[in-house]
Amino acid sequence: MIIVYRASDAGPGCRFEKRLLQDGEAIPSDALWIDLVEPTREEDRQVEEFLGVSIPTREEMSDIEPSELLYAEHGARYMTARVVYNVETVPEITGLTFILKDRTMVSVRYAEPKAFQMFTNRIARPEGCAANAEAVMAGLVETIIDRAADVLQETGARLDALSRSVFEARPDPGARQSEHQDTLRSLGRHGDLISKIRESLVSIERLLLFLSVSYRTARVPMELREEVRTTLRDLQSLEEHATFQSQKIQFLLDATLGLVNLEQNNIIKLFSVMAVIFMPPTLIASIYGMNFKVIPELDWHLGYPMALAMMVMAGVLPYVFFRWKRWL
Repeated sequence: MIIVYRASDAGPGCRFEKRLLQDGEAIPSDALWIDLVEPTREEDRQVEEFLGVSIPTREEMSDIEPSELLYAEHGARYMTARVVYNVETVPEITGLTFILKDRTMVSVRYAEPKAFQMFTNRIARPEGCAANAEAVMAGLVETIIDRAADVLQETGARLDALSRSVFEARPDPGARQSEHQDTLRSLGRHGDLISKIRESLVSIERLLLFLSVSYRTARVPMELREEVRTTLRDLQSLEEHATFQSQKIQFLLDATLGLVNLEQNNIIKLFSVMAVIFMPPTLIASIYGMNFKVIPELDWHLGYPMALAMMVMAGVLPYVFFRWKRWL
């Protein structure tokens, strides 16, 4: 799918016009941003012929070597970053490639990060269009970072709620056990999300550093250079915040596991006390229990069923007691 954005002066102010190209339709010559969403090979060739660039494949976008993700070739700059999507359900991370050539920017993606929707809604408003391709890319990267900041803020609020629940007293052992399980699952989900966000921020930081260096040799307005530097500082502060949240998750994980161990130790202590209480009767029974000439139950017709019933009760009663205490 090829989506083309063009600057228009129609209406009260400058805005972007969005257009989804149909099969066989030519790319407008004044296209400022070409968004390739899960492109086919034919769509790749169409953009390659229009700009004279090489569109990377999905496998090439998943490479981890910086030299394969950030480079300049034939007058075009190729920059690939990692972006998180599906934050509300199952967080995933995908590659996102930017190509700057002349006055056009190309974005190649195989997912729908929410930051793209946020950015397209913003540029569709009056006075929302950008002056050049570099400004479009800077705005899109800034929106991706803003989205990451929103996710970190929401995760921080949820971690605060988890922290209160972990250290709040619970008189019911069964309720504590169930809550500890839910807490461990929540911490695992939040930890996975934070690690993906941090991986995304690190890749975007490398992209901005590469872009900042390339701007020194290109004729880019000083205002845009300062915007990139400001975005880079904001991103670095978000990385520190993500690191802090990772440490907080580790602290809560250790605290939860410590509380689980304490509760298990209390249960084991109870079992040990019960074993000690019943040890003397067991010792006496093992010495004298079968060494008497007169045992009335030996001649009792109901002695054997009574022994079976007592054995069943001896097994059922502890189980019922443990279920009542919610240890099982």
